[in-house]
Amino acid sequence: MPRADFYLIAKPRFRDDPLRLVCELARRAHDTGSPTLILARDRAQAEALDDALWAFDAEAYIPHQIAGEEDPDEDEITPVVIAPPEIDVPDRPMVINLRDDAFAGQCDRVLEVVPADPAAREPLRERWRQYKARGFETNKHDM
Repeated sequence: MPRADFYLIAKPRFRDDPLRLVCELARRAHDTGSPTLILARDRAQAEALDDALWAFDAEAYIPHQIAGEEDPDEDEITPVVIAPPEIDVPDRPMVINLRDDAFAGQCDRVLEVVPADPAAREPLRERWRQYKARGFETNKHDM
């Protein structure tokens, strides 16, 4: 059964820098050996996340790239691929979804980052219901 995990931003270090949580989730996914796809909201977010992953941990490099920027064959073998909306990429077992709509493809697990702003959380409740209706096991984690 596929899983949808919702990570609610609560701690100041994530509230002040939400991409830090995305980097943390990407590192955890990479540590499990699961090829990961990060669906960025837009090109600017993809570039900011690319920069954040480079600087995230001096001790542990997370191999990553923005989809379509290198040789397409590189996208297939790179452990973490960041996809802006204009780039179509194959589904992967692990997906970190930063976009406004629920992930509609096939995966083993999708991670949703929930903003600290209570007003921004209402659309995520609908997304929770969508995943449940598709047969996903859903979980909530306070971060």
